[in-house]
Amino acid sequence: MRRFLSALAALTASLVLVPAPAATAATTTPVVFVHGYTGSASNWVTAMSVFRAAGWSSSRLFAYEYNSYGDNTQNARGLATFVNDVKSRTGASKVAIVNHSMGGLVSQYYLKVLGGNTSVSHLASIAGANHGTTAAGACLIYETCRQMYPGSSFIAQISSGDETPGSTRYATWYSPCDGVILPYTSTALSGASNNTVACQTHIGFLADTIVLSRIADFVAS
Repeated sequence: MRRFLSALAALTASLVLVPAPAATAATTTPVVFVHGYTGSASNWVTAMSVFRAAGWSSSRLFAYEYNSYGDNTQNARGLATFVNDVKSRTGASKVAIVNHSMGGLVSQYYLKVLGGNTSVSHLASIAGANHGTTAAGACLIYETCRQMYPGSSFIAQISSGDETPGSTRYATWYSPCDGVILPYTSTALSGASNNTVACQTHIGFLADTIVLSRIADFVAS
């Protein structure tokens, strides 16, 4: 009986301890946050807090900043350089990307046109302008806005063929209450897990801890 109880205790302990390494490994994946038009790293304060609460250390969370008024092809090349630097600094083979708004265009160009999908494990797009937005008509003096307008040659590049290339896992979150991504369904990507949020504003997403927690769960999966 004593031997049986000892064996049972050892088995129970092993069952309890088995999931821990997997959970730890999932939250060591570096996460690169990509802001939207006129945004900055400060947009991700709440998101980073949510990811830290989910198990990530601050040393695995990074915010890429780019020129909102420049050219998204250059912004995507800058993202490629940034991701390579994060991989070098952390020793990781892949990163996860979380983007917002125009950051969707930058991310999609990087993954699809520049072949960045080989370096990205997960792509989460929050209210991404992935198929453009008519709201960009208000700022067409800038190249980035012309690229963000529905039907642009830039969007044609990232939308033709496979929208979710490679082994990267893709997911999107969008809402009919967005007000900036018009139509709001522009965010959805063919082949991705597309999630409709009942009512959230474009900027409100950045402080929505419920959605951000779901994104952290997705990246950890």
